[in-house]
Amino acid sequence: MRYVIAVAETGSFTKAARRCLVVQSALSHQVARLERELGARLFDRTSRSVRLTPAGAVFLPSARQCLDFAERAAAEVAAAVGEVRGRVVVGVIPTVAAVDLPAALKVFRERYPQVRVALRMSPSHELVEQVRQGAVDLAFLGLPPGTRPEGVRGRELARDEHVAVVAPSHPLAGRAETDLATLADELFVDFPAGSPGRMQSDQAFSAAGLDREVAFEVTTAELMAGLISEGLGVAVLPSRYTPRLSGVVTLPVVGGPSRVEHLVWSAAGLTPAAAAFLDVLGVSAD
Repeated sequence: MRYVIAVAETGSFTKAARRCLVVQSALSHQVARLERELGARLFDRTSRSVRLTPAGAVFLPSARQCLDFAERAAAEVAAAVGEVRGRVVVGVIPTVAAVDLPAALKVFRERYPQVRVALRMSPSHELVEQVRQGAVDLAFLGLPPGTRPEGVRGRELARDEHVAVVAPSHPLAGRAETDLATLADELFVDFPAGSPGRMQSDQAFSAAGLDREVAFEVTTAELMAGLISEGLGVAVLPSRYTPRLSGVVTLPVVGGPSRVEHLVWSAAGLTPAAAAFLDVLGVSAD
């Protein structure tokens, strides 16, 4: 199963063998043996590419799930004898601000050196689905007030008001504050339409009966700040996150958007490694 997953992810038997630290002939033999046992080819092989067959596409999610269960079983046995090991996958939104994540990860790595940590950055709605599917153990989300992540367990971490983000040369930069009506006349840089990060702003302007034009849709706040600093638009972002941005000026927005940051995990429970990460964060799972 590990070999099949490696071939599917790399698109190459050669690269998969290198990743799995085996010779290619051994990997190819084991994949062929598995195909005979299943009675179906998992890959279409040509001189130029390796692609999953329809049977392979069906097999792959179950193979990943089986390996995840195997790793979890080994980690739980280790935990039973007082040792935390295994893997924890942490999902984050681009603007997480409720915790100092790098500092928390450093403490976690020092305390639990046998746990492998992986980070995945995605919008909140995608992270919730990944937690439900078991692809992510824990996820930091940013959602509009009143919106609750469904199908997962979790805790509210913080609430935050948005501020306007403008270039230092922008006419609004010298003001003490602004409002939605004034901002509605500006071109905006924002997250993609339909994402929770975008919805927070869309809902605020819609509730005020205002339309605005989003000229640039980007997926990271850093790129957003770069466009803003060049005078290409303005944005509204969480106030606790914006101190990390450079080359921009912020000011309060009267009646502006707000958001709630959540930490969520699977409704099926936590792995020992994920529970240890919660402990480092000082978050209770009860």
